[in-house]
Amino acid sequence: MLGTGFIGEFHSQGLRYVPAARRVVAYGRDAERRESFATRNAYARTTDSIEAVCADPEVDLVVVSLPNQLHVEAVRTAAKYGKGVACTKPLARNLDEAAEMVRLATDAGIWHGYLENVVFNAEIMRMRELVVAGSIGTPVTFRSREAHSGPHAAHFWDAETSGGGALLDMASHGIEAARYLFGKDQVIREAFAWGDTLVHRGRTTGEDNAVMVMRFDDGRAATMDVSWSSRGGLEGRFELTGTGGRVINDMASTSIRAFIEEPAGYLGEKADSDTGWVFPVPNETYVHGHDEMMGHMVEAFRTGVAPRETFHDGLAVNAVLDAAYRSMGSRHWEAVAAGATVTTGAR
Repeated sequence: MLGTGFIGEFHSQGLRYVPAARRVVAYGRDAERRESFATRNAYARTTDSIEAVCADPEVDLVVVSLPNQLHVEAVRTAAKYGKGVACTKPLARNLDEAAEMVRLATDAGIWHGYLENVVFNAEIMRMRELVVAGSIGTPVTFRSREAHSGPHAAHFWDAETSGGGALLDMASHGIEAARYLFGKDQVIREAFAWGDTLVHRGRTTGEDNAVMVMRFDDGRAATMDVSWSSRGGLEGRFELTGTGGRVINDMASTSIRAFIEEPAGYLGEKADSDTGWVFPVPNETYVHGHDEMMGHMVEAFRTGVAPRETFHDGLAVNAVLDAAYRSMGSRHWEAVAAGATVTTGAR
């Protein structure tokens, strides 16, 4: 495991019901945090060297749970030692970096997986089943709303280093969910986007609110609405309309609500209050798709088959995001890189 932060925690918890996975070593820069993480998540040992993880003869699969700016070098090191590698979303800061990661993995002949948890969420998978069954007719439009009050880690706020703001951080989920639901054989032709720093100007030069539309080759469309300034906890709503129906999922909703006068510890991702009316999330790694995702990735690697999310899918997402960011500047529709968004033949 490369990274002992928030997403590394989710990825590690997602392995707890995967008997084929043995947690060998965890990398992190801070010694105290690294040791605590390893103890909590049952890693045999720790290190402060990415190279040491990838060179370790007991390591078969490297999981990249690092800030965006470290993804390319982490994959480069894993490829150097011939290790399989799974990388968190977004795959890269931009299309050029994503293409380099695909090249590194392809040239080294290593197995690679893209860790986009939303498409492993049980409800989103059920939505896909309804599409395949023809239950809602032909999908026509998709809409996602993903928001919270701001990132938990300092590196997210440094837009120059991380590669972007709320759009890169959160619309990456909606883009891949739309590709999954419409079908990965569908060409995404262009994107249009608005974004601005409306609330957190003192903390970031990146956009803290954004809206984008991506249009498929046949004119159908998907809209992603994202925010880093929405109070009251995590939002994650996904709606798909078709010629014969529609289906809606709110992955941030919970059947539990409580009024408490004393804090109860961790309640859920991006919870803004710990007393009063609160909404604890039961089995959060399952709810957000991490259990299914990590189990799928390990089994695909173990059996030597490509997972249903690979670096090619991450590259497709970066291609759409690049067009969206260009559109923010031009205020016009911008073309998505030709050939980048169809991944059915990339396995």
